[in-house]
Amino acid sequence: MGLNERRKIKEMQEVTLPGRVKEIEEICGAPIPYQVDWESMADDGQALNFVDNISCHRLNMALRMICQDDMGKQAVREGLKEVKLKNVKDRESMAITFNGGVLEMHCAYALGAGGMFSDGEIRQLLEQRL
Repeated sequence: MGLNERRKIKEMQEVTLPGRVKEIEEICGAPIPYQVDWESMADDGQALNFVDNISCHRLNMALRMICQDDMGKQAVREGLKEVKLKNVKDRESMAITFNGGVLEMHCAYALGAGGMFSDGEIRQLLEQRL
């Protein structure tokens, strides 16, 4: 892992992710933490550049749709406990699951929009299981 990757990870840990957790709290009324597999992207600066847009922003867009009313907000507060992110190398390795209160997204971040799950896909999965 080079200096630029370490800087980006530090920025994400200290600024980006805490800001996104605060946004989630504003949307649903509870802070929902992120757990990121930094090792999976430590050697991939391109992937690090897309994590926020591909996962965090898309999740918040999905949550805004779900949390349009008190029933949605309560379902998210009670059902979503953690978000886990992992980088994978190709589309074939991508996966999204929601079990036991944990939303897990394995995205091919270096592929940009080609390696993400849409906010509609995220919303649909959450709504089915909340």
